[in-house]
Amino acid sequence: MDRTYDIFVIGGGINGCGIARDAAGRGLSVALAEKGDLASATSSASTKLFHGGLRYLEYFEVRLVREALQEREVLLRAMPHISWPMRFVLPYHPDMRFEGETPVSRLLGTVMPWLRGRRPAWLIRAGLALYDGLGGRQVLPGTTKLDLRTAPEGAPLQDRFETAYEYSDCWIEDSRLVALNARDAAERGARIMTRCAVTAARREDGHWRVETENGAFRARMLVNAAGPWVGDVIAHKVRSNSTDRVRLVRGSHIVTPRLYAHDKCYFFQGEDGRIIFAIPYETDFTLIGTTDADHPDPSVPPVCTPEERDYLIAFANRYFARQLGPEDVVWTYSGVRPLHDDGSRSATAATRDYTLKVETAGGAPLLNVFGGKITTYRRLAESALERIGAHLQVDEGPWTAGAPLPGGDFPVDGVPRLIAGLRADHPWLEERQARRLVRAYGTEAAEILRGASGPGDLGRDFGGDLTEAELRWLIEKEFARTAEDVLWRRSKLGLRLSAEEAAALDEWMAGRG
Repeated sequence: MDRTYDIFVIGGGINGCGIARDAAGRGLSVALAEKGDLASATSSASTKLFHGGLRYLEYFEVRLVREALQEREVLLRAMPHISWPMRFVLPYHPDMRFEGETPVSRLLGTVMPWLRGRRPAWLIRAGLALYDGLGGRQVLPGTTKLDLRTAPEGAPLQDRFETAYEYSDCWIEDSRLVALNARDAAERGARIMTRCAVTAARREDGHWRVETENGAFRARMLVNAAGPWVGDVIAHKVRSNSTDRVRLVRGSHIVTPRLYAHDKCYFFQGEDGRIIFAIPYETDFTLIGTTDADHPDPSVPPVCTPEERDYLIAFANRYFARQLGPEDVVWTYSGVRPLHDDGSRSATAATRDYTLKVETAGGAPLLNVFGGKITTYRRLAESALERIGAHLQVDEGPWTAGAPLPGGDFPVDGVPRLIAGLRADHPWLEERQARRLVRAYGTEAAEILRGASGPGDLGRDFGGDLTEAELRWLIEKEFARTAEDVLWRRSKLGLRLSAEEAAALDEWMAGRG
């Protein structure tokens, strides 16, 4: 057993890495253990959006929506390489009816029975006006109305849709967000341990003794940010008597070849009361999701079932003129949201807000983290530090709102200039490769290419413009250990490499170990 840490964090998803970064930046000594790769569960399986959650207004979750909306522009400024503004197109048809109920629809149906099963245009406009006003926008434009009969956004849709409302939210590269938070935490002194499962933790002499596959550690406070396994940690690792319960909700997505030419997202309303997004993805694809289904057990890997795939296809086919089939799906993925169990009747209605609970019975404090949205991860971390500060001495105050993540030290609109600068310094670099590098690494793309006078200086090309130079960066700076880490979390190049190329990459990386 080595030194005693101020806090020991279980879980290398966005909540765990966000808390570790914030704590390390305030001068606390931090260790973090993740049993797999960073972002290997929920945090790499999101819908990839920084958004307030327009539909949550129907559940009166105004505080959650306001906090998320306020965070969008804070986060945009901190990570303009991996996050960017996106316009969302919400088609409207006056004859649309919905079977599902929300608190708002029940209220309207009681007061105005003729509106039961409908979201009238005035309700949508009112919701969007509230959405625009809650966040205090400075960068993002507000809502506008589109005539789909003449606007290019109407071309991919069925002719019955003549009107749409367009509003703003943001895109985020979710798993890269986690890796950059972990890297920044490490550069501020945190010890980040991947593939290091926690097997047990117990209070001992006023501290926590944490047993892991890589040895034992001591800490003054334990943070349980294990995501889908937060309940397992409570029940089986620390053996707490907590009455708090986690509700696991699976969200699945499908990816198809690109369905339309423009760069905007569609927000589709379903007859069951749910919504899905159709989003431009990795230049050549469209991402469609997500579903909401209760998931029985965190030890069961989430997968997009044939039923969920068909549900998403049928949902999209009610809007797009081009009809999709299972043969159009090139990839699927699924993640489990670890929500605080608030007793909601359906998975869709369960709150997406975060809940932080501190236990002190028995001595050394334990902080359990439930739920949360990727958009509010930084605010969640600040809230966690408030609770940590009630038990440990924390000399520094909040600091992350104005601090860019690695590679993000440039203006929100600076990506084109970075790409042009990278190509000016390396004229042999293709536009597509330069854009991908800037979108992944920001100002640090130049560091990866430093000293290269031609493609040959970057080492072996594994396909998809993935070179040894980039791999060395990912291994040395971003904790990547396997081909899967690189192809499906640090990037999405798995969509472009063949099975043979991926196997060759895996062999090369295994050889380095």
